[in-house]
Amino acid sequence: MTEHTLSSLAEQSWSRFDDYDAMFYEGVWHRSHSLAERARRVCGGFVEAGIRPGDRVVVMMATSPEVPLVCQALWAAGAVVTPVVFLVGAAELRHILLDSGAAAVVTSPELAGTVRAAGVDVPVYVDTAELERAAEHGPVARDPGDLAALMYTGGTTGRAKGVMLSHAGLWQVAKASYELSHQEGINRAIVPVPLSHAYGLIVTVAGMHAVEPPQAVLMRWFDPGAFLRLAAEQRVQYGTVVPAMLQMLLAEPLESHPLPDLAFLTCGAAPLGKEVLTEFERRMPGVTILEGYGLTETSAVTTFNPPGRRKAGSVGLPLPGYTITIRDSSGEPVEQGDVGEICVSGESLMLGYWGEHEPDPEGTALVGGELRTGDVGCVDDDGYLYVVDRKKDLIIRGGFNVFPRDVEDVLNQHPGVVMSGVVGRPDDRLGEEVVAFVQLAAGAEVAAEELIAWARERVGRVRYPREVTFVDSIPVTSVLKLDRKALRARFAG
Repeated sequence: MTEHTLSSLAEQSWSRFDDYDAMFYEGVWHRSHSLAERARRVCGGFVEAGIRPGDRVVVMMATSPEVPLVCQALWAAGAVVTPVVFLVGAAELRHILLDSGAAAVVTSPELAGTVRAAGVDVPVYVDTAELERAAEHGPVARDPGDLAALMYTGGTTGRAKGVMLSHAGLWQVAKASYELSHQEGINRAIVPVPLSHAYGLIVTVAGMHAVEPPQAVLMRWFDPGAFLRLAAEQRVQYGTVVPAMLQMLLAEPLESHPLPDLAFLTCGAAPLGKEVLTEFERRMPGVTILEGYGLTETSAVTTFNPPGRRKAGSVGLPLPGYTITIRDSSGEPVEQGDVGEICVSGESLMLGYWGEHEPDPEGTALVGGELRTGDVGCVDDDGYLYVVDRKKDLIIRGGFNVFPRDVEDVLNQHPGVVMSGVVGRPDDRLGEEVVAFVQLAAGAEVAAEELIAWARERVGRVRYPREVTFVDSIPVTSVLKLDRKALRARFAG
């Protein structure tokens, strides 16, 4: 067993500190040495059950201390962690189980029905009680280049694909993420993001690199009011969020929940509107939003805004080991500051996609060892990356390019708007028409014409939406990304 494997990293993290309160969950602090002992027993349970090195095991659990425990146990057994977000439905879970050739599933009681409904004949472990009856088992030998995680993409642009991530890739990205974000004495985090997701997985592995005893306050599910109460009660110092969470928090009476200990929130998984960042920091003085950017294919993190060196509006600097090149439609590098496709190279990229899949010229792909992300952005003179939008979401109206995020950012600035989603509707004359779906704040009375005029004044005569449809809520994916595919589906038929 070599150093840069996740099983050896877990063992090192458990022995680095004396026993301490490591995880707070639903009123209880869990001690670090107890969690380590439980993970070794769960590893023994997997080995007794016949799980062998290279086997894929699906982990579909609500966030709890058992999620990282199960992942660490699987890595120790030499298996491949296949995380599935708890909001995935039975049909998508069936696809993942069959596509991955999963040897087993570990789930939570409230999700067991979904697993059964998937209709795939594999062993299912509901929580870890049965596995923990085994004797402790130490890690088996693995190579840093071996497969550690098979992460299925969110499926917002098609059927989810398995992304193959190595021990070394996750190890390196987690270490770089920790070193860029860590500030001495700030070690108690609130974690509302799903742990069974690329973001949550890298948060788990980053914590295993900690040089001070890390403490995690876990939320089973995100709820904005509960987030504020828990953050105050446990005096958390930082946290991990996605943009949709910040927008939901802005709808709360933030001024009634002072959080003097909260220093910063890391934000990723989707683009963050600059007005959301500005408004949140205005209403929560002392809190800094540190935005990052990544894809499952880059082991979850590609860039990050280091504390003290943040550029608001950017997603930060490339992690050590990653190089970003902005390319035009012909694949040639663009001039500094020009917009093009974000392309990433480095040793921590995915090993590839699992199985056979149809190539997607507009989607994410490895080309000659470089990842073409399918995202559009630019890099400034200081090397900071700015993400404009997703290539597939680009609207071409009468020959003019319209990036939906530009329009959404403006609509979200309106005091009566909680969230918006902008897509292109097929149009015989123009090719596509710009349309917006809008969720209003509680009690707000805003006419569609008012929002259309608001947007036209701020984004110009080409890009403003010609139609506004009010909805009770904007659809988001299982990891709280804006789901434009669901919005476009409303035009079908």
